[in-house]
Amino acid sequence: MAQADPRRRIPRTDRVLDLPEVVAAREHLSEATVRALIQAAQERARAGEIAPEDVIPVVVEKLSARSATTLSPVLNATGIVVHTNLGRAPLSPAARQAVRDAAGYVDVEMDLVSGRRSRRGSGAREALLAACPAAEDALVVNNGAAALVLATTALAAGREVLISRGEFVEIGAGFRLSDLMASTGAVLREVGTTNRTHLSDYEHGLSERTGCILKVHTSNFRVEGFTSAVGIAALRPLADRSGVPVVADVGSGLLHHDPLLPDEPDLTTALEAGADLVIASGDKLLGGPQTGLLLGSRQIIQKLARHPLARAVRCDKLALAALEATLSGTTPPVTRYLHADPTRLRERAERLASLVGARMVPHDGRVGGGAAPGVPLPGWAVELPESLALPLRTGAPAVVARVHDGSCLIDLRCIPEDDDGRLAAAVLDALTEVGLRPPSGRSAIPTPPSGRSDAPTPSSGQSDRPSELMGDQTDRSGDGAGRPDRADGPEGRDPRVNS
Repeated sequence: MAQADPRRRIPRTDRVLDLPEVVAAREHLSEATVRALIQAAQERARAGEIAPEDVIPVVVEKLSARSATTLSPVLNATGIVVHTNLGRAPLSPAARQAVRDAAGYVDVEMDLVSGRRSRRGSGAREALLAACPAAEDALVVNNGAAALVLATTALAAGREVLISRGEFVEIGAGFRLSDLMASTGAVLREVGTTNRTHLSDYEHGLSERTGCILKVHTSNFRVEGFTSAVGIAALRPLADRSGVPVVADVGSGLLHHDPLLPDEPDLTTALEAGADLVIASGDKLLGGPQTGLLLGSRQIIQKLARHPLARAVRCDKLALAALEATLSGTTPPVTRYLHADPTRLRERAERLASLVGARMVPHDGRVGGGAAPGVPLPGWAVELPESLALPLRTGAPAVVARVHDGSCLIDLRCIPEDDDGRLAAAVLDALTEVGLRPPSGRSAIPTPPSGRSDAPTPSSGQSDRPSELMGDQTDRSGDGAGRPDRADGPEGRDPRVNS
């Protein structure tokens, strides 16, 4: 007698859809998403990859772990504050609340008193002007590159943009600012050389075809040695004589000078030095959402706002709400992480190291996002075996650490203190997964390859409960992003390169 085809035991789709767990999942997932997961499990059973009886458990497991988005929240234990691969600046609590409030209907272009249409993003504009009084007016677009394209198009389409050869910059993913500007129809007129540009170079480059003089901050690299550059203040008299505007792309969005980052330009200083227009990103050192900021003279801002391209690059309501809240609310996480107390960082690292049976080592964080290359942020890390990097990244919660010289380094600079207990639990789970945590609960971590004998060794902990061992969980740092494992993209390069 022929044996029955096991595929006949594969549960029908309608039966799976009626399961209580599947019905519950359909309240937050679309019908198409749920059916696709069911069909994928059925196909695996038909191919012999799983038994027919395992279809339902597989579907339930997949649905329990599935949210409406594939993006996963991450604990950033890498030490890079502004991490492009991990979403750049983490939003402040006020900005997060503003996004939630703006997710429904919101008066983004309406005056509720008169009932008439109003200027889009007026709240964010006013908050920008209050934070940067040196600007006469402000405009917000959807990112920094869009801000540069809009400015170049409105001021120099079909004309020339005067720029120093030493300020040609390639940003992430191979995008070159020169290509962006050329795409607008502007002609780039290079002056000076890679290492030295003088005022006379700009003077000789000026002509009736010049649309603007552009200064670009070389944010992700440094040229040292026999160098020379022309500042905004020195260009101002030349611009006045020729009637050509000076545009400065400062990049990182720093509002005011920060002594911690002495060479990082800021919007206020650039405007006070004489720039007619300053361009920056909102999701770097400003600590807000992805936006492009344009601040400067009222005449130029209004010219840009009236340009047809401004409609194509305008911000959505969520970004406008988050930007306003970032500027009007409490200190954003990025600022707190940059200025984190080294003593407190050491205390937290000692506690974690004690819990997991590892040792603490000195570790320099980085600003990231192309800002302040080469500026160290002294701190501490917990040194673990490299084999923990993968289970940490794929665990719950996901933890992205730094892999360097055969070690997995956990830097707490960008971890909210409220999450110290979750971080400790994640490390202990990863130790168990790789077989380095014996049944007693204490880890059995071997000596790291570096063999450093000068690294501080914390005292042995007694409790296996992260919530007890991590101590006071008062939030002193907020949420953040940091340096990745070396496989996580351009900011994972080591030793000290920021993109």
